[in-house]
Order: sequence, then C-alpha cells, then structure tokens
Amino acid sequence: MDRLWDDITGAYDREIQVPGKEIHFLILIAFVCSFGFIRGSAHMIRAQVSWWPGNVETKGGTHIHHLVWGILLLLVMGYLGLAVDPGSPWLELVAIVFGLGMGLTMDEFALWLNLQDVYWAPKGRQSIDAVVVTTTLLVIALLGLPFWIDVYDAVLVLLGLDRGSEWIAIPVQVAGVALAVVCFRRGRKLAGVFGLFVPLVALIGAVAPRRSPARSRA
Repeated sequence: MDRLWDDITGAYDREIQVPGKEIHFLILIAFVCSFGFIRGSAHMIRAQVSWWPGNVETKGGTHIHHLVWGILLLLVMGYLGLAVDPGSPWLELVAIVFGLGMGLTMDEFALWLNLQDVYWAPKGRQSIDAVVVTTTLLVIALLGLPFWIDVYDAVLVLLGLDRGSEWIAIPVQVAGVALAVVCFRRGRKLAGVFGLFVPLVALIGAVAPRRSPARSRA
C-alpha cells in the first residue's frame, strides 16, 4: 500500500505539479465531483429519500436552484483569482471552489439555456451533454498542446505521411468549421461547438440521422 501511494504521488509530481498543471487538475476533479454529487442529490430528492435534505427554498416558497450557488461561487472565486492574486495554498483552494461552482452551474445548463425549469424534461439532457463537453475540454487543457502535437504526429504516421506535415491540418480545420455550421443549422449546438475543436465530432453531428419524434399514445 505504501509503495502504491508513493507511485501515485510520484506520478502526480512528475505529470501534474512539475509541468505546472496543478490548477487545471484541481478544477477538473472538483468539477466532476461537484456535478456527480449534485446530480445524485437531485435524484435522491426526487425519490423523496427521507434522510436526505430537500430543496433550498425561501420563506415565500421560492425554490433556489443550485445554479444560483454555482454562479455565486464562480463570481467570488473568479474575482479572488484575478484581483487578489493569492499565493499557494490559497490559489489551489480558489481553483477547487471554482471547480465546485462550475459543477453546480453546468448541472443546470439546460435551465439557463432555455430560461425555464426543464431539469427533468427531455430538454434537460442538454445539461448532461454540456457537462460531457466541458469535461472533455478540461481534459484537453490538462493534457496540454505538446500531447496533442504528439497525437497529431502519430496520426500522420498512421496515414503514411511525414511528421511535420502541418499543411494538412488547415483543410481539415476548415472542413471542421463548415461541418460545425451544418450542426448549428440542424439544431445540434453542442456538437457544433465541440466540433470547432474536434472536426470528427462535427462530422458525426452533421451526418447522423435525426431521431424521429415518439408518437403520442391515445
């Protein structure tokens, strides 16, 4: 067990702390944990689990959605991170709380996108899609540009091209932008946004058939 812990801490030092990726890592972990917790909490409240705390409401009965707390955390932590310039370990704490705010806010992405409470409606799926895209982008940022350059070179070798053939990236990216526009026109906004960075996602969103609406039963 001690050796396993030493291996984990050693890997963290080499791959996260030394390259200066600790803030990225803390935000990612806090974001994923926050989303998982609040989504699980919402399901337990809906299931009316007796021992689990219910919704937060004002004395007038107004339900305070958790995106409100998430926005407040983002505002406060964003201000502290930019204006105060806290040193370690306070900067790491700010990053963690910022990630928690992201999780609370993105879990209700569909609500502030549609300006109505669609959390349990079919449109509420947009929140899950947004969290998946956000997590992917955070992982991309964590891995960093050198990793993606290596991946790009590996793909070129797989295609039988020489490393450093960056010229091929230009038409691929242009095609990705065009396909992203098609996604937007088809109403697949998340695929369009993500496809701007990863053209393959835009291609799938552009050519995938639409789901036929379910027929209502009499």
